[in-house]
Amino acid sequence: MEEEKDIKYDCSRGCTEERTPNGELICDYREGCCKKSVFDWMKGINDEDCKDLYEVRFKNTRKLFFRNDSGQLIRRGDIVVTESSSGHDVGIVTLEGAEVGRQMMRYRIDPSTYEFRKIYRKAKILDLERWQEAIAKEHDTMISSRQIAAELGLNMKIGDVEYQGDGTKAIFYYIADERVDFRQLIKVFAEKFRIRIEMKQIGARQEAGLIGGIGVCGRALCCSQYMSEFQSITTQAARCQDLSLNPQKLAGQCSKLKCCINYESSTYVDAQKCIPNVREGLEFEDGHAVIVKTDILGGILWFSFDPSSMTNIFPLSICDVNDILALNHRGGKAKSSYYDNSGSEKTDFVTSVGDDSISRFDESKRRKRKGKSCNSRNKCQPQRQDRRPSNGQVHSRNNHRSKGSPASVQGGRQPDGKPSGNATHGGN
Repeated sequence: MEEEKDIKYDCSRGCTEERTPNGELICDYREGCCKKSVFDWMKGINDEDCKDLYEVRFKNTRKLFFRNDSGQLIRRGDIVVTESSSGHDVGIVTLEGAEVGRQMMRYRIDPSTYEFRKIYRKAKILDLERWQEAIAKEHDTMISSRQIAAELGLNMKIGDVEYQGDGTKAIFYYIADERVDFRQLIKVFAEKFRIRIEMKQIGARQEAGLIGGIGVCGRALCCSQYMSEFQSITTQAARCQDLSLNPQKLAGQCSKLKCCINYESSTYVDAQKCIPNVREGLEFEDGHAVIVKTDILGGILWFSFDPSSMTNIFPLSICDVNDILALNHRGGKAKSSYYDNSGSEKTDFVTSVGDDSISRFDESKRRKRKGKSCNSRNKCQPQRQDRRPSNGQVHSRNNHRSKGSPASVQGGRQPDGKPSGNATHGGN
């Protein structure tokens, strides 16, 4: 049998780490678990202006553009050594060729003025070893840095630490609501970790994108998958969709309003322009009806004569509501034919009360079992049938018992309670 391979998956960088039986380190690119992975729609299309340009990803969502001046043939998925502000870094090539130009247009980067850093070479075994040693220090460094910041009394939270590929520099990502004095903190960090320090402030949404997670929808967070720019989200976007203004439901894992609230807000704003204003209600011959529910996208408004009850509500379309409003404006009252749908088909509005009960199927199963048991008992018991005598007279069971004659029904019981076996007929 083949031995199981001990493979470690680093989804923050999108690579795998494996050791051969000889102890050699092998690192490969794994696109499936990358954050903000990009599909190359222009694969195979050559562009002379972007032939030497590459997009290189580092930890989490940090990506930069580089130029290949090494002369080596570099392809997507290769682990390369790149130029850094101090020393060198190690990253993974995620895009190449013409798609890099399209990505730069998305981020509004002008290739003629952008200062591209260099790709030195493909990573060698020694580069990979130092890279993995630096990655192994990140978690312990983050825990120690949080303790140091708490001891210094700084009002900040260090969310993540990213080491450079050569292990000589680290980026500390932090969140703070106010300005923080780092002079003493950087001195303590430099003495303890013996590396160059870079502090980078991020927001709550960016922290959620760096760390990642699963949302209430069951899918990965949008900020960690594809979102690179965050728009301001207000409660007005939730009001226009008739969402409940419950902070626990509207807030995401970053404790801010969910980004997905803005996805359909423009559609609801356009649809609300056709919804009439019926705050004062409608006048019918049967009474005054108030609005209790609105289906904005469906164009249906639900009314009720009792504003405190949701049992006897009836739907009206936008055209009907406009007609009734015009009739009420003239001083008239609408007839019951607008909402009396007794002869028409039922509406699509149903209540979900009771659908969440975990015992809603128990009663049907219990009845089914009872029916099976009764049928099995009937098969075992002898059938009770009255026999007719030859002269045409019918002898009842009670009459035979009163006269002391044996029972006339097969399988009946004698007066002493014992079964009688085969029944006999009384004499004529």
